[in-house]
Amino acid sequence: MSETESNGTTQPTMATQPNKAQNPAPTPDSGESTQENQPQPRKKLGGRIGRFFLNMLIVLLIVGLGIFGGYQAGINIRVQREKELVTQQLSDQFSRALVDIQFGSYSAAQQRLEYIIGIDPSFPGAMEKLTEVMVLSTIPTATPVVSPTPELIVVDDTNYEGLLAQAQQLIAAGQWQNTLTVLDTLRAKDVTYNTVAVDGMYYFALRNLGVDFIKAGNLEGGIYELTLAERFGPLDNTAHVLRDNARFYMTAASFWGLDWKLASEYFYQLNGSGIWDGTMTATERYRIAAISYGDQLYGDGQFCAAYEQYESAQTTGQLDEDTARRAHDAYITCYPPTATPAPIITVVPTATVSSYPNP
Repeated sequence: MSETESNGTTQPTMATQPNKAQNPAPTPDSGESTQENQPQPRKKLGGRIGRFFLNMLIVLLIVGLGIFGGYQAGINIRVQREKELVTQQLSDQFSRALVDIQFGSYSAAQQRLEYIIGIDPSFPGAMEKLTEVMVLSTIPTATPVVSPTPELIVVDDTNYEGLLAQAQQLIAAGQWQNTLTVLDTLRAKDVTYNTVAVDGMYYFALRNLGVDFIKAGNLEGGIYELTLAERFGPLDNTAHVLRDNARFYMTAASFWGLDWKLASEYFYQLNGSGIWDGTMTATERYRIAAISYGDQLYGDGQFCAAYEQYESAQTTGQLDEDTARRAHDAYITCYPPTATPAPIITVVPTATVSSYPNP
């Protein structure tokens, strides 16, 4: 028997006693929080969708701004490029106008300057030069001699390849002025078309036209064309020498009839060069200048210096009768003949032999 039974009493065991201390029920007055037992609020689906579309809108806005910015940048680049091409073309025309003014081609210079002002009225120096040209054009100037050229028929000026081919044919035929007319037409239509080939043809035509002008005696025209050719490339030695001689001839001619000494000195350096101005060669001018300077020295009593001029002029051609007489007189005066000394006769005494009668 168990110990409980032996005592005659029955006591409840721990398992049968109610556990009142575990999980007490809350009372209304307890004040304890019941948030842990309340359900959490569910997130709204509409908020997520709104944020998604907002983000998409921002991305599209950024992409659109980028595309618009690129488009504007492309337009700005194209406009800037067009401005650069126009500026280049106007600068080229302005440079040619300056060369025209330098050589007295005022009509051509006026046309170029009016063209520049018509496109860009604020182009630096254009208005001032146009005013200068209009004043200078009222002063009469000598008309340069221009060699006649065959009549030119320009092909369709919208066919750039046809214009280029026509220019090549004219170069092969040696028609330099007509070549330049076709090239000017082509460049006026499109300054960027086949630039390397067109520039090369410009150089070739201008160079050969300048050389032909100088050989024909049109010195100013030749210098002008060679100066334009030099804008497209360096001149060869032949063209350089011809242009230098032409300039030197014009400088020497500026002393003609004013200073025979300088005229003779300058033309002496061109003696034998073959260059001429359409009237006389440099050699002919040297001969006349040397004789004139010799006459001047002869009149001043400087006979030795005068004879040197006459003698130098005689190397280029025969002296006329009066000049030959003055040259002779100057020579006699400068180098007078010396008196021939009388011969000295020495008398040698000789022994005399006396004759005696024979005994």
